[in-house]
Amino acid sequence: MDDILNDAYFMKQALSEAEKAFDEGEVPVGAVIVCNRRIIARAHNLTETLNDVTAHAEMQAITAAASVLGGKYLKDCTLYVTIEPCPMCAGALAWAQISRIVYGAGDEKRGYSLIAPALLHPKTEVASGVLADEARELMRRFFVGKR
Repeated sequence: MDDILNDAYFMKQALSEAEKAFDEGEVPVGAVIVCNRRIIARAHNLTETLNDVTAHAEMQAITAAASVLGGKYLKDCTLYVTIEPCPMCAGALAWAQISRIVYGAGDEKRGYSLIAPALLHPKTEVASGVLADEARELMRRFFVGKR
């Protein structure tokens, strides 16, 4: 029997958060953090809402997860995020010592892997391309509406 709580399942949850961002006029990036197969944090971009350039989905999720866990380290957690983290978020994820990052679509302009590939904690595992087409299409729809 296939495990329904797989990367695609959790990425769908992140995509749901990205849809919320889209509906709020935010760049549609969503994130969830999972610990022991349970979602402990859900977030989406809030940069426009909060008038804060650091209010990326990943940053919001890190803060929420740390609050749930009662500590700043996310060693046994996985971040699912619809778009590749930027260097700022990758740095925060490194400081949080997150165990695993799974992202959908790459970011060819601002993704950490292009700008600073060694930024993550050395023990952090990374997987990419999970539901990438869905994530990419949501971004495309958002920016078509802005142009």
